Amino acid sequence: MVDFQSQFLLSMDWDWLFEFLKGMVKPVAALAVVLIAVILSFMQNLGLEKEMVYSIFRAFLQLSIIGFVLQFIFNQDNSGWIILAYLFMVSVAGYTAGQRAKHVPRGKYVAGVSILAGTALTMFVLVVLNVFPFSPRYIIPVAGMMVGNAMTVTGVTMKRLRDDIKIQLSLVETALALGATPRQATLEQVKRSLVIALSPVLDNAKTVGLISLPGAMTGLIMGGASPLEAIQLQIIVMNMLIGASTVSSIMSTYLCWPAFFTKAYQLEAKVFSSD
Repeated sequence: MVDFQSQFLLSMDWDWLFEFLKGMVKPVAALAVVLIAVILSFMQNLGLEKEMVYSIFRAFLQLSIIGFVLQFIFNQDNSGWIILAYLFMVSVAGYTAGQRAKHVPRGKYVAGVSILAGTALTMFVLVVLNVFPFSPRYIIPVAGMMVGNAMTVTGVTMKRLRDDIKIQLSLVETALALGATPRQATLEQVKRSLVIALSPVLDNAKTVGLISLPGAMTGLIMGGASPLEAIQLQIIVMNMLIGASTVSSIMSTYLCWPAFFTKAYQLEAKVFSSD
């Protein structure tokens, strides 16, 4: 632990730290709009004032810490830090998605493995095709976007699948009684959960640039890049989000089945008994 702290401190560019503190003037000034939201919440008796202040403080703290951590990783010539950062993101995403689908047995494990599979496969293809070089400056932001998107889609897929099977329990049991396999008996529920989970991703791709400019594209333009270069990157981002989300969501349905059915191809009553 001491060695890591020493390495971290020695790797830091303290001139960069000074520039960071100087650059925080504008983010602090932007708190004015949060103050307006707090005042409006108080005037409308919404009771959200404390949560707003806590949320913005937590966001400030988390982003500041991750900024220093990324600066440390970028200064290291070691691919192990890339993998470690990626696995950390997947772990947090798996836990969060599993919390959403809390009635799915081993939900956090199912979500974590699904997100890992979808994002790792997508990232591997992008690196092999030389779309992105395997360096922290590219892989970590790209992985973050994919993991975040896959987390949302996977959580919705798992929750929706379990809820749909519970609603149509008698229909699924009838199909099983007639000799259908678990996959055949729940095919419609699986399709419905996947369509619902993936629809926002596809809708976003259809309307990108027409309703709002995405974050990656906006960041590049504000950073001085050409709009044409920003568009090229955004197209890559949309492609990878669709690919990673689709693989992760489909994988989650396959991993859910063993928990939903017994070895005798019967529904697990305890999974569908709770609300």
